[in-house]
Amino acid sequence: MRVEGPVRPGLRVESADGRRLVLVRGAVPVLFARQRATARGVHYARTGRYVSPLAPLRAERARAFAEFAPAGSAEWTARWAAYAEVELRAAADGPLHTGEWLLGPDVHRWFVDGNWPKLLAHDPDRGHLTWFGYGDPVEDARDLLPLRALSRPDAPRVRAYRRQYREGVLAPVFAWWISGLNSPVVLDGHDRLTAALAEGARPEVLVLARAVDAAWVALCAARPVAEYEARVAALEGPLAAPRIAHEGRRLAEALRAVTGSRELTMAWPFPGGADAWDAAAASYVPGWAPDADR
Repeated sequence: MRVEGPVRPGLRVESADGRRLVLVRGAVPVLFARQRATARGVHYARTGRYVSPLAPLRAERARAFAEFAPAGSAEWTARWAAYAEVELRAAADGPLHTGEWLLGPDVHRWFVDGNWPKLLAHDPDRGHLTWFGYGDPVEDARDLLPLRALSRPDAPRVRAYRRQYREGVLAPVFAWWISGLNSPVVLDGHDRLTAALAEGARPEVLVLARAVDAAWVALCAARPVAEYEARVAALEGPLAAPRIAHEGRRLAEALRAVTGSRELTMAWPFPGGADAWDAAAASYVPGWAPDADR
């Protein structure tokens, strides 16, 4: 989707020297993060002040969308993506800013099935996300970062969402890919996330990200197209037709991965630089002292 403005969004990443990041909503920090010097992960601290930019979802809408198409289907996904686009464009403190954006399923298979249970069991307000796992605790290998503490599985709202999951009408979780964290964060749907996990399942997730430009897509698409043409040209005989169809599906998958590539997340300078970032972190998350040098 093409977004014409604003230039500086209400929900944004700001950065300072020393691999310092902060996610800000308006003027309020909601997440501090510090990348490790060894590029093996990122330390984070939530401030407890995050509020979703999307309006609360009504059960009637979830049921209407499920009646339109089965949950998880392409039609169901497209309808929820269209809904989220309208909400995000209208949000006063949303992440959209001028440029091209993607909003849809995870075409790169980012989410690892084995990591979902870790999220429900281990989601500290002050923690660490490992990128490569070199000697890091296994529970730090998580693929999604909530921006507020997850509710208990028996919380009233979560229980309602668990019923929706069992009915097959639960709405997806909306996430935002932030390249500085090397992870998506939960924009909207924290309780829906908990509900799906509490039911022993994984939620449907739609990921928002900046889109790469057309020139980059054309450059990266040239090789798989050329390889496809060479393979197809060599096919002969009675099995040529089904093999050509197979090669076409392979090409389509490769091109979907290219067009679904995520651009780096835009970050704005944190006012006052590293010293001001340190002071803000000490104020909003007192006592947090990440070991970012190893």
